[in-house]
Amino acid sequence: MPIVAQSTETTDWVSRYADEVIEESERRAPGAVTSVATAPVVVVASGLSPSGPIHLGNLREVMTPHLVADEIRRRGHVVRHLISWDDYDRYRKVPAGVPGIDDSWAEHIGKPLTSVPAPAGSSYPNWAEHFKAAMTKSLAELGVEYDGISQTEQYTSGVYRDQVLFAMKHRGDIDAILEQYRTKKSPAKKQGQKPLDEAELEAAEGSGAAAEDDGSTDAGYFPYKPYCGSCEKDLTTVTAYDDETTELTYTCSACGFFETVRLNEFNRGKLVWKVDWPMRWAYEGVVFEPSGVDHSSPGSSFQVGGQIVGIFGGKQPIGPMYAFVGISGMAKMSSSKGGVPTPADALQIMEPQLLRWLYARRRPNQSFKIAFDQEIQRLYDEWDKLEGKVTDGSVLPADAAAYTRAVGTAAGELPRTPRPMAYRTLASVADITAGAEDQTLRILSELDPENPLGSLDEVRPRLDKAETWINTQVPAEERTVVRDEPDTELLKSLDDQGRESLRLLLDGLDANWSLDGLTHLVYGVPKVQAGFPADATAKELPAEIKVAQRTFFALLYHLLVGRDTGPRLPTLLLAVGQDRVRKLLGA
Repeated sequence: MPIVAQSTETTDWVSRYADEVIEESERRAPGAVTSVATAPVVVVASGLSPSGPIHLGNLREVMTPHLVADEIRRRGHVVRHLISWDDYDRYRKVPAGVPGIDDSWAEHIGKPLTSVPAPAGSSYPNWAEHFKAAMTKSLAELGVEYDGISQTEQYTSGVYRDQVLFAMKHRGDIDAILEQYRTKKSPAKKQGQKPLDEAELEAAEGSGAAAEDDGSTDAGYFPYKPYCGSCEKDLTTVTAYDDETTELTYTCSACGFFETVRLNEFNRGKLVWKVDWPMRWAYEGVVFEPSGVDHSSPGSSFQVGGQIVGIFGGKQPIGPMYAFVGISGMAKMSSSKGGVPTPADALQIMEPQLLRWLYARRRPNQSFKIAFDQEIQRLYDEWDKLEGKVTDGSVLPADAAAYTRAVGTAAGELPRTPRPMAYRTLASVADITAGAEDQTLRILSELDPENPLGSLDEVRPRLDKAETWINTQVPAEERTVVRDEPDTELLKSLDDQGRESLRLLLDGLDANWSLDGLTHLVYGVPKVQAGFPADATAKELPAEIKVAQRTFFALLYHLLVGRDTGPRLPTLLLAVGQDRVRKLLGA
């Protein structure tokens, strides 16, 4: 199979694929290239089935060719990134956890997705359009430029009619290829390798229906499957076909309906998936398309398609097999299960640049996780650190390339937060203020008194993302609630060292009322109590100082929020305000 080689090098994987795609595109049109301006249009492709929420694993099917296409555009070539909406696929099952549906949707199993009603309350005309809409909006926010193709429109308008007739005429050749794999067993699993569940297999196969039959019937092999003229379902079996007249007879096992139609004027059906996909490669001239990890198995759609595409006079695309995308803090993704994180979910809590970066910085064959838990704060710290390295020129070339691909496309930079304060700080403030804008502005302005914020718009949309994360992903028991009154019992129980630590802190508040100043102060109090300078470094201090700092921090958290831990203390102190801090600490 012409799979692009996977490399363990740290160089930019996108550029390597772009090189190979341009070379392959020019190889397929020899003599057509004298300059970039006369080079053939490069076609890359993705496929998405709107059978339910389109999740963050499916997004890799789009982001991989998008990043490669964008690099090719940056070099001056014309690129088409096709996204085939597989909305003419059969409705396979009722997904769990989708609002607005119940078990009654099971009556639609077997119909095209565009013939299934949208969930109750939806403003969209059918099931497919309902789930396409959220993904379309997310792709626009991510800056993904593409040409969308509805497979329902392609088939029902007769665009593929010649291809359908050609496939039926050459069904014997197609059947011979498929027969090579029908009796082959999948390779043995490696020791310790977890078996793929049904949802993972569907995701691995990418677009189309992984479990769809290949067209074999008792009456022979037919690569075309009609949707029933009575019940609209694909529970049909072709019983006869005449190559000369194109008369096709089928029966429906769901309702008993049968009819004979002329395939040269009939548009209510589609090629089976293992024939449909390579037909499209040839029809669209696709040069690059990624595929899921399960395509390495014998008889997989990509492997079989590599042979069938030749029947249609085309070539198999080059492209990597991509690994799964996991979620940190949420259950394993599956397009068939409710509550599955989608790109829209991720974009509620993170800026598009960060989400693009997560896909750009890892080679397609590397799995990675997208954080919905506390890990998102670390990811943002890493992202901000990278931006700092880009600014000061210390960034490594591969990291610089991933950053450039994250912040914009060949069309320009994506909108960004004008003043990107630390995500963990914004989240802490949003947590403490419960979204009160006047308090939020006060606290954020006091972080750097010499350069105060003029408006919260300066820290948006990052502030809004952090606030949404706090409100939707942080459990209620982990939210921060500042005490209304001092913990008098705890204050009375303090020994001399504890009271002295509070006095040192309170005495230093006025002179250190900023984020940096309070950071220096809270870390410095235990140092001073132990007889060291407040600015002494860790190398200059005994290990006991860290223990003393943890004890001091725990005391402050208990007095301020009644817990052992909480937001970073400097941020918390600013949020609470000097007067209230003094009251709660017993001044």
